[in-house]
Amino acid sequence: MPRALILGGTGLIGRAAARRLRASGWTVDAPGREVDREDPRALAQALGDGADLLVDCLCYTAEHARSLLPLARNASSTVMISAKAVYADSEGRHVNSPEPPRFTGPVTEDQRTMTPGDGDYMTREGYGANKVAAEHVLLDSGLPITVLRPSKVHGPGNKRPAEWYFVERILARHQIVLLASRGEGVDHPSAAANIASLIETVAAHPGTRVLNAADPDAPNGLEISRIIARAFDHHWREVLLDHDEAGRHPWRRGFVLDTSAAAALGHQPAGDYAFTVQEALRDLVSTRSWQDRARE
Repeated sequence: MPRALILGGTGLIGRAAARRLRASGWTVDAPGREVDREDPRALAQALGDGADLLVDCLCYTAEHARSLLPLARNASSTVMISAKAVYADSEGRHVNSPEPPRFTGPVTEDQRTMTPGDGDYMTREGYGANKVAAEHVLLDSGLPITVLRPSKVHGPGNKRPAEWYFVERILARHQIVLLASRGEGVDHPSAAANIASLIETVAAHPGTRVLNAADPDAPNGLEISRIIARAFDHHWREVLLDHDEAGRHPWRRGFVLDTSAAAALGHQPAGDYAFTVQEALRDLVSTRSWQDRARE
């Protein structure tokens, strides 16, 4: 029976990966806070004699990456969760810059990235730069490490679910929904379930590579509002605004990822956005009351 170790196994992606692998017959160790990501000795103890798959959902800096390398040497395949935040356009703009990036089409893995950085990774400017630095350390090692770059991650248990923007209004029985930029903004969603299925694919095909990890479709804000409304059998009038002063839905700013490299590896997604988001929507209205969420 193959064994996997997932660092950050209690997070959104980690939980989905653990569930997917266990369903496929894997033995999965997915420790949470009991393993200190900053303690190399604790990491080594968690890995033990080795693993068939090592997944790091908590690698944010070059230092984190360097501490991962000794573990990766004892794993048949390693996956590091990065982010689309690393991508930059020809002017150096990225998703966390004051002005949004502009790309001519779906972004491939060979798109320019931000300059590597070592500042505070918890800042808007530092997050992507630190992720790039971590990627370089891992990819330059020559070990069978796959870097996954997801986009707007969604799934049950998300602490900041973008879908709540529409769910809150539906539960309040709004009869009108305002959509900035005519609802045409696209910020490619990545279901945790689809990231998990890609992790399983990578486990079967070890290698040193970068892969975009996103849903097979990229619906815009208007389409997402309709998907969510249908899930709750809700009907409202859509007001498409030319400006961005009202109706500022979470998908109005972003870009689309090209996932053809993952498909070429043999990845078969768990489902499209409309299918995979259903579990998250059920979770939103079952775990806590919508009144509690509205006050957050």
